[in-house]
Amino acid sequence: MGFTDTRFNVNLSILFTELPLLERPAAAKAAGFTAVELWWPWVDAPTPERAELDALRDALRDAGTQLTGLNFYAGQLPGPDRGALSVPGRESERFVANVPVAVEFAASLGCTAFNALYGNRVEGVGEQEQDALALANLVFAARAVAEVDGTLLIEALNAPESPKCPIVSAPKAIEVVDAVNAATGLDNARFLMDLYHLSMNGEDLQEVIDRYTAKTGHVQIADNPGRGAPGTGTLDFPALLERLRRNGYDGYVGLEYKPGDAPSAASFGWLPAELRAAR
Repeated sequence: MGFTDTRFNVNLSILFTELPLLERPAAAKAAGFTAVELWWPWVDAPTPERAELDALRDALRDAGTQLTGLNFYAGQLPGPDRGALSVPGRESERFVANVPVAVEFAASLGCTAFNALYGNRVEGVGEQEQDALALANLVFAARAVAEVDGTLLIEALNAPESPKCPIVSAPKAIEVVDAVNAATGLDNARFLMDLYHLSMNGEDLQEVIDRYTAKTGHVQIADNPGRGAPGTGTLDFPALLERLRRNGYDGYVGLEYKPGDAPSAASFGWLPAELRAAR
């Protein structure tokens, strides 16, 4: 497989989860990776104690790993609660409280890419009301991210696994990206192109790449079926990543796949060791 022109990072919230959080950066570095990303690590704490933030910051720095992407608080992830910003009441309030904390933490590590998961539809609240709340919260997040010259990422999930999420196609995610940019005038919202989710939706990945690379701020990959490592399914990642490169994408590609039953470090055989470190 040819990946010589791709910069990879590894998601420490789906890989190396057999280890405690603070041990994962060093494990990623031992496997050859110097760039990592994270979902918000504290699923019950949008505003954790300073000591917890400091401990994670130290673990990343001590390992010699660069944080290159961070999710805002999104509730129980993975799990049934996927996203918080469009959910009225407590979850929306927790998202808003998390934004400045997450921005300060990530920026202290040189990270300026932030993923804001939309949130499932909830019963008893109209879809227009939920979408208006989501837009208001995304505008708030985009303005906070702009203070550190950052990028706000909008991701499409997949309908089979997240049937209550309204953002389950590339065009719908782009619609939200455009709405946020129109509302703020900042032009710092971008599409998070997760090729696994899009393939699960049955979308034409080559067409998505051709149409939306210019609006893409980050790419994530896992094979389909199974959400395993490249080579365990049917997706042609060398061709897809080369197509992204030809369309002008030069950012990180996040490894967001399930390692299977073996330790995570054993799941990287598809990627030569010399291509794992950020270049």
